[in-house]
Amino acid sequence: MAEIVRAGIMSVDQGQQEAARALGMRPGQILRRIVLPQAVRVIVPPTGNETIGMLKMTSLVSVIALSDLLYSVQTISSRTFQTIPLLLVACVWYLAITSVMTAIQGRIEKRFARGDRTATVSWSRRMFGGSGIRNSK
Repeated sequence: MAEIVRAGIMSVDQGQQEAARALGMRPGQILRRIVLPQAVRVIVPPTGNETIGMLKMTSLVSVIALSDLLYSVQTISSRTFQTIPLLLVACVWYLAITSVMTAIQGRIEKRFARGDRTATVSWSRRMFGGSGIRNSK
């Protein structure tokens, strides 16, 4: 996360900071009013991807015997011997949660891309394939 934030802050053009200094802004004001609002556009997509990736990786937690969705499925299936139907239910849950989080991420990215006149984020393209960017004209 630190690398994501660092890259987002570094992506803001130095000319923006120089212009703010020329207007007499203090370094804290420059960071709050100029740099961070522009950096958020770069920070949000990889942060959302990391969050969704962590959700997907929770299925690996069942290997170390902590209680999560997949571990619960394994526990119930050992009692009922209904492994496949329970695994399908777990897959549907993971798919539903991941889809909701992807839609939320797309809306957040669209919200922060309002000031960008060249492109808008299409969550459906990102979710179902494609570049994820469509021309707003």
